[in-house]
Amino acid sequence: MALERENHREDVVGRANVEDTPELLAYYDELERHKAGALWTVANKIEPWEPKSQSVPVVWRYRDLRANVLRSIELVTPEKAGRRVVYLNNPGRKDVAAAVGWIYGGLQVMNPGEVASAHRHSASAIRFIIEGSGAYTVVDGHKMTLGANDFVLTPNGTWHEHGVEATGSPCIWQDGLDIPFVNAMEANFYEVHPDLSQAVGYAVDDMTKTWGNAGLKPMGENWAKGYSPMFKYEWAPTYESLLKYADCTDGSPFDGVLMEYVNPVTNGPVMQTLGASMQMLRPGEHTKAHRHTGSGLYHVAKGSGHSIINGRRYDWQEHDIFCVPSWAWHEHANGSDREDACLFCLSDLPVMRALGLYREQAFGDNGGLQPLL
Repeated sequence: MALERENHREDVVGRANVEDTPELLAYYDELERHKAGALWTVANKIEPWEPKSQSVPVVWRYRDLRANVLRSIELVTPEKAGRRVVYLNNPGRKDVAAAVGWIYGGLQVMNPGEVASAHRHSASAIRFIIEGSGAYTVVDGHKMTLGANDFVLTPNGTWHEHGVEATGSPCIWQDGLDIPFVNAMEANFYEVHPDLSQAVGYAVDDMTKTWGNAGLKPMGENWAKGYSPMFKYEWAPTYESLLKYADCTDGSPFDGVLMEYVNPVTNGPVMQTLGASMQMLRPGEHTKAHRHTGSGLYHVAKGSGHSIINGRRYDWQEHDIFCVPSWAWHEHANGSDREDACLFCLSDLPVMRALGLYREQAFGDNGGLQPLL
């Protein structure tokens, strides 16, 4: 039986529209023998009119996943597993184990007294703390204590390890990495620390104390690396900043009161490939819809509500995780008329912007709100 060949035709001026003929099919066979092909048969597929994400919107419900994450403690040790993680697998991205687009996500759990061995890799990573006490991360000798809704960087190429103090409690946090992107670039390396651990060479939480003071930069401190020196961004000052900003702004019609985490040296993104933000939806707020290039992995830091993504409603509550694929229409609604809701978002927007690929569009019909499908 003859192999059916791809031929993505469109009856539009300027697009490929070549009919198959016996002579052309024989020509394609000859090209294939030379490991080549005719562009016009696939041009309309590989150059779409607009982005077509393989990712699909998903809500990972924390109340459903939590018991399974905790059960992994009984099944594997950090020593055997390397990292004890339940990863988030988008149905459209199973081939690369991504939560959305080129972003990996997972839920990691550790017991008091446990330590995961130190390692480094080309992928950039973040941790967003969900629950528990006594968690810490060490990055290139800088130790950081971690509390709920704290946001932590482990930039590419840095030695890092995670643990929970013996006096603490079981801790769960969300991991987020650009592993799929770095692998797509065929640039990933992984290395285990020769001592399996690294010495703490600085005062605990020194990087946040040095670089995390609003409007102030430490005199004589130089930082030339491509990622933020402020490895930990704490929840309390983040939330306080949102409240202050909300007092003097109407906010974005699409995102409410939105603030980006930044590198205090450059005022740019925290890392070169991954960006992060926290947004507040005021009581009863329902944003208008827009879409943009770049994927977002959201974590509900506070409150409950729903998002409408490409015309479908997705409900969420505290510590649920949901994703918005690139170029997907999306709007958010706070489910409470008395309490605010806060959404943490990990995105690949730094890549989109650095490569000149960022593009945004507002939903123009129905008062800016999507009709439900």
